[in-house]
Amino acid sequence: MKRWITWPALAFSGALVAIGALGSSGAFAQGFPNRPLRILVHVQPGGAPDITARVIADKIAPGLGQPVVVENRTGSNGNIAGEIVVRSPADGHTLLLCADSQIVINPHVYAKMSFDPMTDLVPVTSVASNEFFLAANPDQPFRTLREFIEYAKSANPPLAYASGGNGSQHHLTMEMLKARAGISLLHVPFRSAAPATTAVIAGDVPVLFAGSTAGPQIRAGKLRALAIAGAKRLAAFPDVPTIAELFPGFVNSIWLGLCAPRGTPEAVISRLRTEVNRVLALPETREIFARSGALEPFISTPEEFAALIRADYEKYGRVVRAVGVRVD
Repeated sequence: MKRWITWPALAFSGALVAIGALGSSGAFAQGFPNRPLRILVHVQPGGAPDITARVIADKIAPGLGQPVVVENRTGSNGNIAGEIVVRSPADGHTLLLCADSQIVINPHVYAKMSFDPMTDLVPVTSVASNEFFLAANPDQPFRTLREFIEYAKSANPPLAYASGGNGSQHHLTMEMLKARAGISLLHVPFRSAAPATTAVIAGDVPVLFAGSTAGPQIRAGKLRALAIAGAKRLAAFPDVPTIAELFPGFVNSIWLGLCAPRGTPEAVISRLRTEVNRVLALPETREIFARSGALEPFISTPEEFAALIRADYEKYGRVVRAVGVRVD
């Protein structure tokens, strides 16, 4: 398994080289940033990664002394945005708002990729956690998770579900539920979560797993929340049960982070991490995230974040192999 934690510089060519590298990194960081930064996002405006990126960009700009621009580059479940960042100079000015699906799922799903997200990107810091709602069009006859399972078992032809694309978190989480509940469903992939959610609201597809952006639609009655995939009920939606209440042990939350091209100086990464963590600790950031639906600030140490990445890489490798997802 490939890991993001590199060996210490001493392992390459001795203490003198390590000290020199650290010194040049520190000198480089003193001039950082010297122009506007950009954060690439792999979904359309309005999705949870987009909301997260815009909050972070707006609030870290004053501390960095430079504008921070968000660019939406959709397609290939995040591979297009990822490749742009990987091919950019490793100086901290071009960053990726990386979703876990891009880093720990895509390497298992795509037969060919122009880059390896596990080695060509380095994690700057965790940013947000996001819970998935199992949500349905309110005109559907089922109102609870149990009723949905029973309805799906008897549906002929199989009930359809929308997702943000083949191999996306939305797709694999539903496949995990299918396996646990013993149901058959027809997968209808979309380019991203936003059009998939729109299709369910319109009644074109009955159900989907949707992230935080579904919160306002649930409050407005345009979607019906059947359950959430997280470990505990959300304070903003206390009446929505967890899937684990019916299927003990079923938990699948998602995370968002900030990533940089391989080779970005550690001093630059540390500067960015400090600014992002400062912003995440602000009460107003938590409030903005909460208003979006199910986003929460996710502050971790580099070691904790690296351990989570390794664990999720292994977990989703097992899921992808079991489901047989493959994109050529």
